[in-house]
Amino acid sequence: MFQNLPPQAPDKIIALMQQFRADPREDKIDLGVGVYRNAEGITPVMRAVKTAEQQVWDAQTTKAYTGLIGDPAFLDAMIGLVLDDAVPRADIAAAATPGGTGAIRIALELIKLANPQVRVFLSDPTWPNHPAIIDYLGIERVSYRYFDNDTRAVDFDGMMQDLKGLRAGDVILLHGCCHNPTGANLNPVEWQAVVDHIAAVGAVPLIDIAYQGFGDGLESDAAATRKVAASVPDCLIAASCSKNFGVYRERTGLLMAVSSDAAKVKRAQESMTALNRLNYSFPPDHGARLVTTILNDPALRADWASELEEVRLSMLNLRQQLAAELQRASGSDRFAFLAQHRGMFSRLGAAPELIEKLRADYGIYLIGDSRMNIAGLNAQTVPVLAKAIVDVGI
Repeated sequence: MFQNLPPQAPDKIIALMQQFRADPREDKIDLGVGVYRNAEGITPVMRAVKTAEQQVWDAQTTKAYTGLIGDPAFLDAMIGLVLDDAVPRADIAAAATPGGTGAIRIALELIKLANPQVRVFLSDPTWPNHPAIIDYLGIERVSYRYFDNDTRAVDFDGMMQDLKGLRAGDVILLHGCCHNPTGANLNPVEWQAVVDHIAAVGAVPLIDIAYQGFGDGLESDAAATRKVAASVPDCLIAASCSKNFGVYRERTGLLMAVSSDAAKVKRAQESMTALNRLNYSFPPDHGARLVTTILNDPALRADWASELEEVRLSMLNLRQQLAAELQRASGSDRFAFLAQHRGMFSRLGAAPELIEKLRADYGIYLIGDSRMNIAGLNAQTVPVLAKAIVDVGI
């Protein structure tokens, strides 16, 4: 039987992680894996998470299942964090999922269940798991231009030209903030144009918001998602708690289906519940319970928001330091885009052979498409990276 299984292409990010670990050089720099690290290279447990874990430990009397869609308190807390009052709570169906990836998977299964002939539009580039899941499910996908390798900014004209191909019932996957892998984001005027076009043609947005709080702050990062949800008849939103709560290994996420039609909300809730049951029965609860405890406790929420802001500012400072160091080393402002990008990632727009040269000659690991994790840097490695980038001719 097993000999008939098709060969699987290795995951490029996981392969890079393994290659980094095997590299004996002590001065190697890992800018590949998409995990936040502090200046000491550690992904810390946030203060509020530690406190919430102690509270849960002291108060919890059972490990029995919660429900097929998770704890209702978690659903309400996360809906409040992401959407605030952009749409009425009654207009939202929701289900807890194993991380943001689980939310995307359930969303795409829901989409296919609703329309087996659906087309999903994806930005070029996008997070590699987006097309991988879509292809596995046998859904047709269409790319739209998003990133200009020359300017390292959003190719908005190209994007809008490609979105003319959207038809009623098509799904368009959008990054709510901190675009992965580029770090380049739409501005408010551009977001409004995209929303207006989606609403005019009758397409359905699927928003992946995995980095709320990592870009311009919790409220600013949610603004586009809220605008979309309030402006179209139906939409889906996949949210992750991995980054902004630092609970990566707890696999904590949420899928929301928004509609102003009560019958549609009911049908979406029934389908999400059934899909959860078929995929993993009951979603994991520990991370969700920690998030709920934090969001519903004013003191813990304030401490969490404060530490999250420290994380955001540290990445912004690293961006500014790197842009300044590259300007000094290169004598040009061609890397100024790094200070304009937001979130953990930026895409350099460099050829794969130059990225390989960074690895081979300098022990600096980036994804082959030139995506780098800004949070993998610190004050000591910024000038090292800047010199290497200039030396290899990027």
